[in-house]
Amino acid sequence: VLSAANKSNVKAAWGKVGGNAPAYGAQALQRMFLSFPTTKTYFPHFDLSHGSAQQKAHGQKVANALTKAQGHLNDLPGTLSNLSNLHAHKLRVNPVNFKLLSHSLLVTLASHLPTNFTPAVHANLNKFLANDSTVLTSKYR
Repeated sequence: VLSAANKSNVKAAWGKVGGNAPAYGAQALQRMFLSFPTTKTYFPHFDLSHGSAQQKAHGQKVANALTKAQGHLNDLPGTLSNLSNLHAHKLRVNPVNFKLLSHSLLVTLASHLPTNFTPAVHANLNKFLANDSTVLTSKYR
């Protein structure tokens, strides 16, 4: 559960990401694919080369979902319900991949926002992403 302070910190941190969210989303995907090669099995139709249009487009989707989620922190289950259904029932993505993408996104954000990525920001974003992952995997049960 995100406290009021957690929510405030997540919103402030995501505000620093700003318009770079799509690029950071694509970079996080690239990092995940390189660091955890088994995650590529869900993207056999993608051009996974650095900076590919498909990777950028999916990075945009990830960024849009996270931007929407941080804007609706009081109702993450409702906000992410459609994505949860999609990933659980149609795409059948291994739930571990959400944690791997979260980790990759944190590393990406830390590399781009080093002065803003304090331990407190890291902890709050990590908690936010863990909550997102929990919601996205909730339909697997």
